[in-house]
Amino acid sequence: MFITITPMGAVRQTRADAWKRRPVVLRYRAFKDAVRAQFGKIVDVPETLCVDFYLPMPKSWSDKKKALMGGKRHRQKPDIDNLAKAVMDTLWPGGDEGVASLSVRKYWVKDAAGFEIWFP
Repeated sequence: MFITITPMGAVRQTRADAWKRRPVVLRYRAFKDAVRAQFGKIVDVPETLCVDFYLPMPKSWSDKKKALMGGKRHRQKPDIDNLAKAVMDTLWPGGDEGVASLSVRKYWVKDAAGFEIWFP
């Protein structure tokens, strides 16, 4: 299933975030709500989870660099483990300990940012 929301890594939260309105935490909560809305019914925790993240290229890049980097592996922040944690915490808030195998990749894209989730 392809989710058409720009991926966001998990945010380290403090106890104060329950009442304090830090912008990064508000963005993260909005991200989680949007993912749940697009994903629909949450399935049971799968044994194997595969996720491909498609991250947008910076607008400051030249057209030449965008053409060169399109579809290549993304090797910058956000970290791949934080992206995976954000998705798993969103879809299985009670715990994702049932996931025994995880395949995660991230790529540069020019315009269609989002991520694809599947359970082989």
